[in-house]
Amino acid sequence: MIQYSNIDFPAAVITATAKITSAFHRRGYTKPAAYFVILLLSYYLGYLSAVPKNPSDVRQQHYSATTTVNPPPQAAVDHYQFQTQCATPLPSHLVRQTILTRIFNGTSPYHGFPQPHIKPLLRQKRIKGWGSTGAVFKNLINKVRPTTVIEIGTFLGASAIHMAELTRQLGLDTQILCIDDFRGWPGLPNQFRDIKMINGDTMLLYQFIQNVVQVNATEAILFLPFSTGSTLDRLCEWGVLADLIEVDAGHDFHSAWSDINRAYKLLRPGGVIFGHDYFTVADNRGVRRAVNMFARVNGLRVKADGQHWVLGSL
Repeated sequence: MIQYSNIDFPAAVITATAKITSAFHRRGYTKPAAYFVILLLSYYLGYLSAVPKNPSDVRQQHYSATTTVNPPPQAAVDHYQFQTQCATPLPSHLVRQTILTRIFNGTSPYHGFPQPHIKPLLRQKRIKGWGSTGAVFKNLINKVRPTTVIEIGTFLGASAIHMAELTRQLGLDTQILCIDDFRGWPGLPNQFRDIKMINGDTMLLYQFIQNVVQVNATEAILFLPFSTGSTLDRLCEWGVLADLIEVDAGHDFHSAWSDINRAYKLLRPGGVIFGHDYFTVADNRGVRRAVNMFARVNGLRVKADGQHWVLGSL
């Protein structure tokens, strides 16, 4: 038996092929049949040449219909921990100035609004939301009487404006922080044709500001126009916590899961976190799955209030 591991295969293949060709000619085989056998032999010898000369040095895996091959071990990923460390909580009366200083260079973002090139693009008032005046807002504000509210997902400010009015009626000096990148989603200008797009930027932020100005709520409402994840982490590092937090941004599971985990770290003792879209066609693939999982992991109870969810202690 030939030990192929010791053979110089390019030379061996050439020699063997020449001998077989000569043999076919002597025995009168037709050319097509000869070429087929030669090709087959060349392929086989080439395959053997690819086998390592010392197979014992290489781990071999054999696959068959009944063999189970375990995947390589993966690094453990903990989806239940978000590592940002929160600073010592700021007193409520310092929250507004802290945001103005750290984000807006100490100046109100409403100052000088609207600029001349923006004004023609705006409607005097364009307030639109989903579930933005539900009973859950009044119920929770009456219960918690918050000095600081964080809203994650704002759109045109309907629920923020509603909460500002509810806190005003109770005589509360409440600061509402609205977190949203104010970009909406692909196709938004087709759905809301009165919200213009300039150079790929929707006028969503400017219409939100216009709505807040129109109802005279600029002292109660501040906006943070960035992604939810980065903003919540930064508030944590600054010690900006809240008594009431509403989560109503991305409605897919991963967005909701991330937002709820980050937001919960900003909740003051005795505070309440809640959100919208607990009952939707996404069912357990979206917000509801994230809320239920978070409650289960943290030993909390989920209470439904209309389309809203509220997390509380068991």
